[in-house]
Amino acid sequence: MKPSQTLLNDRIDPMPERYRVRLNKEHHVFSAGHFITFGGDVCERLHGHNYRVQVEVDGPLDKNHYVIDFIALRDALKTVTDELDHRMMLPTQHRAIRVQADEREVAVTFEDRRWVFPRCDCVLLPLPNTTAELLAHYIGRRLLESLQTQTGFQPERIQVAVDEDNGQWGIWERTKDEG
Repeated sequence: MKPSQTLLNDRIDPMPERYRVRLNKEHHVFSAGHFITFGGDVCERLHGHNYRVQVEVDGPLDKNHYVIDFIALRDALKTVTDELDHRMMLPTQHRAIRVQADEREVAVTFEDRRWVFPRCDCVLLPLPNTTAELLAHYIGRRLLESLQTQTGFQPERIQVAVDEDNGQWGIWERTKDEG
């Protein structure tokens, strides 16, 4: 060992190590329609986005020396984004948007406005609004459920980011101690 290395190692305080993996691939995208409300009583027109999803997962290294198998994480995220792809995303917990679904169609009302969609073209989301932030939350929760079921994996931290318009990101994060 060189003297400079010994000196350097003696001066460095021990610091905890953390490991993280990040997925930011071009195929973690979905195209979907939605509308949001804001200001209490304003409802946007129907429109859509080509959403892009990025995920980061922190945790200790396992027996294979990785946080999580990239393939398992990739496939779990793809399953969730595929469920949203080419669908009309509708919030079922909004205080003023009413969503009524049967086997054939979904009727949606907001004040004096009304929309009717084929049921097979809709995804009913247990959210109060379909903002990028809440979509990140929904995707993150679904991803955690899938990883737990498929692999038994529980990360120390997960962050899901949803880009709805080339640089407009909504981000959700959860750490293990937050439960």
